[in-house]
Amino acid sequence: MSATVGTVRAISGPHPMRVTDIDAVNRVFADAFTERYRRDGMAGVRVPQLNPAIWRFAIEGAREGAMVWRDPAGEVAAFNVAHLSGNEGWMGPLAVRPEWQGSGVGKTIVRAGAAWLLAGGAQTIGLETMPRTVENIGFYAGLGYVPGPLTVTLTLDAGEGEPVTLGALRGAEQAAAIEECRALVARLLPGRDYSRELRLTLDLALGDACLLRASPGGALRGFALYHVVPLVEGRAREELRVLKLAVQDAKDLAPLAHMVAAAARRAGTARAAVRVQTGYREAWDALVGLGARVRWTDLRMTLRGYPEVMPASGVVFSNWEI
Repeated sequence: MSATVGTVRAISGPHPMRVTDIDAVNRVFADAFTERYRRDGMAGVRVPQLNPAIWRFAIEGAREGAMVWRDPAGEVAAFNVAHLSGNEGWMGPLAVRPEWQGSGVGKTIVRAGAAWLLAGGAQTIGLETMPRTVENIGFYAGLGYVPGPLTVTLTLDAGEGEPVTLGALRGAEQAAAIEECRALVARLLPGRDYSRELRLTLDLALGDACLLRASPGGALRGFALYHVVPLVEGRAREELRVLKLAVQDAKDLAPLAHMVAAAARRAGTARAAVRVQTGYREAWDALVGLGARVRWTDLRMTLRGYPEVMPASGVVFSNWEI
């Protein structure tokens, strides 16, 4: 790793992250996380750049929460993408160019993200990090973040069936369905709102959302917002990724999961990935009972005083990664 090239005072920002910054931000992302793996003893791991379409979703979804910091030459030295969905706030991805690590820039960008979320009315402020990376956990702990449950990525094989999707609707019907999704989440967790993510996913042609109803044309019981575009630039579609999921009752999770698996097959992917917050034990049991396999783990951390809240009933999964 290169030596630190300066102090945080030499960095300017935050500046708005624009679509024109995607190439530079992508390079910082890949270099920073490759360096993270190297320091964890995995020198052979090279983290690839992400699909630019995913970055556009993150930038447009985060709006003013997508921020970059620039070095004296005007190049991107660090970035933080802070997302606010109603009163739920989270940060990610965020990274510092390797030669600027240790200069105080990391603390600056995390504090700036939290400040932006607080100004927007966030009641939950969180992020995710790799549970094996004690240095990262210690870094965030020093900034007031406390560990919570693991997020475990489970995958289901693509399955048969005809999923009912938001994208199949048009005009007023689609708008009404998005409002139903908003209302369902608001009943379970007042103040949460995933409407923007639903609209952006359709507008940018990144994926769709499965809609679970009590009967055809009946009340909405649950939905699962997913992306099918490749996460990594230049790769073929490998899996459907669920970003947001809500069900009125835990018993609704199994039929919604079957619909998601069918959507994976229809999209031409081999599997569907669902990131499960392990505080939902009944939901965990339901997915494992369907044959879901464990693929990855992340540690969820929240700013002290701004914890993640679970609903009194039902399930709400919110992916804190793009």
